[in-house]
Amino acid sequence: MTARPTEDTATLTDDDLITAWGLLHEAMNGVHPRLLRGITPDGKDMAGPWFEVLIRLQRTPGHRLPMSRLAREVSLSTGGFTKLADRLEREGYLKRENCSSDRRVVYATLTPQGVEFIGQVRVKHVERLREHVLGPLGEEGVRTLSAVARTLRDSTV
Repeated sequence: MTARPTEDTATLTDDDLITAWGLLHEAMNGVHPRLLRGITPDGKDMAGPWFEVLIRLQRTPGHRLPMSRLAREVSLSTGGFTKLADRLEREGYLKRENCSSDRRVVYATLTPQGVEFIGQVRVKHVERLREHVLGPLGEEGVRTLSAVARTLRDSTV
């Protein structure tokens, strides 16, 4: 199904669309590594999926989410997420909890060590966001970026 051009999109060429999408990818590929470089308390880099899982759990009330939802939100297969959860569990940052009302559901929950670790990482992450995102875009640009990203994300659900 092809969407009909609206007044807003009638003047955009195919090249305009390809350029806009390519610029978004280039920007993310350039900024993303800077946000996670040397971010751990001991100064090591952090892999994107590790950060995404831990920060999502940290920002969720109770620090707990279903593993299947986390896998989907960080764009990992269930098998890939299971391997990541195994590593996070070995590090002591995460534990698995069975759902008492539905045996099919397993929760990933931050441990106290995980809460402390991601709390320290978050401070450095926010410093880098201020430098590499807020700095170039300004407050209004960040608000616009959030609105655009939310629109794109919600259009795929």
